[in-house]
Amino acid sequence: MQDPNEDTEWNDILRKKGILPPKEPEVTEEALAEMLEQTIQEKQSSEARLGKLSLDELDELEDDEDEAILLEFRRRRIEELKAQAEANKFGEVLEINAQDYVEKVNNAGSGIWVILHLYKQGIPLCALINQCLSKLAVKYPQLKVLKSISTTCIPNYPDRNLPTIFVYYEGQMKRQFIGSGEFGGDKLKYDTLEWMLSRTGAFKTDIERDPRGPKIKDVMMSSLRRTADSDEDESDENDW
Repeated sequence: MQDPNEDTEWNDILRKKGILPPKEPEVTEEALAEMLEQTIQEKQSSEARLGKLSLDELDELEDDEDEAILLEFRRRRIEELKAQAEANKFGEVLEINAQDYVEKVNNAGSGIWVILHLYKQGIPLCALINQCLSKLAVKYPQLKVLKSISTTCIPNYPDRNLPTIFVYYEGQMKRQFIGSGEFGGDKLKYDTLEWMLSRTGAFKTDIERDPRGPKIKDVMMSSLRRTADSDEDESDENDW
């Protein structure tokens, strides 16, 4: 028996007479690629549109969208909210002692930045920094912000080094600020401290430039020039 799907002259005649059904169009590789591309574009369009919606807004679309797509986006959104809640789990300054150091600092965990302030009562700049860090901890709750009386955390730690801030990432020290000179003395402003700490990479600040302005750079350059001039003078004196 002749195959009705074969491309023969007789089958073509039968199709024209309506005896055989029309032959289904052949699906080429180009057609398959085009269909696949169209499917990808439709999916990306849905993701771009639905990915910005809240859980309540996704619920309102249940009658209009494919249920499987909505369930998937709902699951993803819940996971995002859980991850955000897990990351923003601190939000306050915690007091620690020497016994807490390893657990709270060295074993802080993967992806955790720790800011530790060593201070002492009765030092105005230490009190000011503690106030600033309380504000910082609320603004950036993903940071673990700690404070400790210096000699409680590190026995015999010298008062001349206060205030001191250590910055750790995953238990490794990344930066240290030691002594009042690092902070500009009692004139320290919150924005300045946030800017300084953001330069360590611990968080991304919304402050666009150093609040201290270009004067800091000018002072540093002036200091370098004075050092260079002094070296030249000493060199001239040694020639005699």
